[in-house]
Amino acid sequence: MANTLPVQDETVLKQLPLIVKPYQLPNTRKAVFQILNTLTPFLGLWAAIFFLVDSSIWLAAPLFLVNGFFLGRLFILQHDCGHQSFTASRQANYIIGNFLALLTCIPFKYWASSHNFHHGHNNLLWKHRDIGDIPTLTVAEFRKINWLYRILYMTLRNGFVLFILLPPVYVFFNNRFPLVWLKSFAHARRSLLRSTALLAAFYALIYLLLGWKGLIIQFALVWIFGSYALWFFYVQHQHESTYKQWRDRWDYVRAAIQGSSFYKLPRVLNWLTGNIGYHHIHHLNPLVPNYELVRCHRENPILDQLANKLTLWQSFRCLFNKLWDEEQQRMISFREYFRRYERRLA
Repeated sequence: MANTLPVQDETVLKQLPLIVKPYQLPNTRKAVFQILNTLTPFLGLWAAIFFLVDSSIWLAAPLFLVNGFFLGRLFILQHDCGHQSFTASRQANYIIGNFLALLTCIPFKYWASSHNFHHGHNNLLWKHRDIGDIPTLTVAEFRKINWLYRILYMTLRNGFVLFILLPPVYVFFNNRFPLVWLKSFAHARRSLLRSTALLAAFYALIYLLLGWKGLIIQFALVWIFGSYALWFFYVQHQHESTYKQWRDRWDYVRAAIQGSSFYKLPRVLNWLTGNIGYHHIHHLNPLVPNYELVRCHRENPILDQLANKLTLWQSFRCLFNKLWDEEQQRMISFREYFRRYERRLA
């Protein structure tokens, strides 16, 4: 992982939002093309899985994996609609986002509110840091909690639990019940009830038309999509040299460029994941549509120079990042914590 930060020249940091701003204009033609080139193969692969799964699960298995990525790409389009960046029409974004929410099982308005909250408080160390984010404790906080909470936290941060067991919990519990009770979420909580009613009707229709097999196929695709989506979100904010600060020292631009990684993926994976690997640009300006992120990065070398670059192979090291060490200003493993800090106390 390359990290050319910290940037000492504050003037450079202040220029970054201005560099990115020209790319925030939505393009309806590109948006429509993305819907067609993502939804069409998703439906085609879905039909192929439906007819193949009875005769050969081994032939259907790779199609499940590929279509899980297409579902994830559809979610990126929904995600852009939530930022009002996918098309220039607020109404179109609302309609498209709510339609795609039926496929992804992620409620449009409620999730968008949570995600926009995350953007406004990215890597800010405060009591609401878990809204729209993966719970992360500092070393000092981990020291203070009792043994039971330590076990719960360590279990939650286990890779198998986080990326295999928790995705369906996140989709069907965290995003189906109004768990965020901040005043600003009142409208989003009301919309969640409507979203859940529509989702129930949609899946009842799938059952009536295609039976249990149709439901199982769709839920399996949601599980696959949820697993890799959580992984992407994890590595884009939990890389070793990320940025985390308390409110009095927190800086939005520094949190965006250093606290969000540039996930350098093979071209096909970058396409399937809707360019979300260019996460440093996305956090600099969430109004930049996914279809403009690559161009923005290519035309502005400064963004590449300052980015926390992370290759696919390097990203697997993030599995060991469990706690934020304020003393070293980096993420550390549980093993390093016990070796470095518990022994010091002893």
